[in-house]
Amino acid sequence: MHTDRKSTALSRIIDDDAPLDQIAQGLSFGEGPVWDRRNGYLYWVEIIGNTLWRYKPGIGREVVMKPTGHINGLTFDKEGRLLAAGWCTRKILRFEHDGSISTIAEKWRNIKFNSPNDIVMHSDGSIYWTDSAGGLVIPGMVAEDVQRYLDVQGVFRLSPDGKDVSLLVDDCNYPNGLVFSPDEKTFYVNETRLGLIRAFDFNSDGTVGPARIFYTLVGSEGGVADGMKVDIEGNVYCTGPGGVHIISPQGELLGRLRIPGHCTNMAFGEEDWCTLFVTTFNSVYRTRVKIPGVAV
Repeated sequence: MHTDRKSTALSRIIDDDAPLDQIAQGLSFGEGPVWDRRNGYLYWVEIIGNTLWRYKPGIGREVVMKPTGHINGLTFDKEGRLLAAGWCTRKILRFEHDGSISTIAEKWRNIKFNSPNDIVMHSDGSIYWTDSAGGLVIPGMVAEDVQRYLDVQGVFRLSPDGKDVSLLVDDCNYPNGLVFSPDEKTFYVNETRLGLIRAFDFNSDGTVGPARIFYTLVGSEGGVADGMKVDIEGNVYCTGPGGVHIISPQGELLGRLRIPGHCTNMAFGEEDWCTLFVTTFNSVYRTRVKIPGVAV
């Protein structure tokens, strides 16, 4: 693993000789990695490739679903069901235990979403996702219905009972990755086109306070603010120029993990949550860190 170390604190997170293994290649826009702790699988998607994959360490990968409607971000709910941001179906989907797929959200105030991008779940059972308009215009992954009905590109919330969809953040430019701090008191949302991460104080009623700039991405290499995760000490991992940027809870860049290719997202996993899986346009990589990620 090649790193750009901006702080000695990065040594607590990753070793100089940490491995970097390529576990999949030949993808067409890899995205959405998430670790299934109940069954020991890594799931990820190919957005343009229109495929949902899963990988078992020591065994290999297999196709779970194709076509998928170009699903994007993935996470798990409290019952171990896979949740997906339906980039081109314009829906939030849930993979049920019986193998069926349910639509759990598709409109706000009876208006279709743009193209749900990334997705996370709060410990209270509420679900949050970003809704940019990329799935309406990006070649190779456009929806059947490309009409844009919403004026905003925002962050939405589905209540724990699944009955109420609310618009949480309405002033985004192009929202993409999102993640909670380990104590769930801070909510991070990144902006692809602005190249920054915003932080919000998270309220007990599921709303957020005013935004503040947490971190502005640095580097002239390929890569944008896209996928985002946190470890148990609150360090924020975000894709960006040159690879994965690791930022302290105070917003200080500790260093960059130099991943080959254009990074799109990442996930912690395996039994100790110290394996970091990173997706790129064409591959999936695996490395080891010393501080566990927050389990999903």
